[in-house]
Amino acid sequence: MILFPAIDLKGGKCVRLYKGDMAQATVFNDNPGDQAAQFVKAGARWIHVVDLDGAFAGKSVNADAVRAILKNANVPVQLGGGIRDDAAIASWLDAGVTRVILGTIALKDPDFVKRACKTFPAKIVVGIDARGGHVAVQGWAETSDMKAVDLARKFEDSGVAAIVYTDIDRDGALQGPNVDATVAMAKAVSIPVIASGGVASLDDLAVLKRHAKDGIAGVISGRALYDGRIDLRAAIDLLEAS
Repeated sequence: MILFPAIDLKGGKCVRLYKGDMAQATVFNDNPGDQAAQFVKAGARWIHVVDLDGAFAGKSVNADAVRAILKNANVPVQLGGGIRDDAAIASWLDAGVTRVILGTIALKDPDFVKRACKTFPAKIVVGIDARGGHVAVQGWAETSDMKAVDLARKFEDSGVAAIVYTDIDRDGALQGPNVDATVAMAKAVSIPVIASGGVASLDDLAVLKRHAKDGIAGVISGRALYDGRIDLRAAIDLLEAS
């Protein structure tokens, strides 16, 4: 199981939100490139990056910060936030991003995502952010009527590399992941699922690891890494142990 340390970008800085609220952002590092280098030095094999401003704007906003991360991270980077057309996908893949995460557009135009999977094989990840089990979009500002699991099922056999499933009510709250909802998502589809939101301890990671057989392929952690609740090297060792 892969641990994805998270770098969320707001105003060019590394931040963590509390339950998806842009007004409750804590800055953890003014230098995203430095943060990426720290994660890699500690043993990270992937880095998960979200352009929070871009998610609201519908286009990349923190491009300079993303490029700094790419320059300082010699590991694969997956990027989401405001990427909503072929040109944006191609531009970021050409810049060195390994996988692009499509969120809002996955709800609004699932056929576009399916076409993108054919155009950019193994490069497309679907980000499904849920509040109360329903999909939230536009940087989590809007909650739809669509159930998260129903959206995930739309992408079966389409070539999606993974689904990042985030429980917004747990994100940045250090209350533990929503294991039941994440496992339900993983069991509902054959696509690998990456758990996100609420991870606060090595025990949380151990619980998720027990569900690797159900299709949970990775875990994203942010705030708990930044404030020292989780040691990155210990977390990687735990998830990679046979």
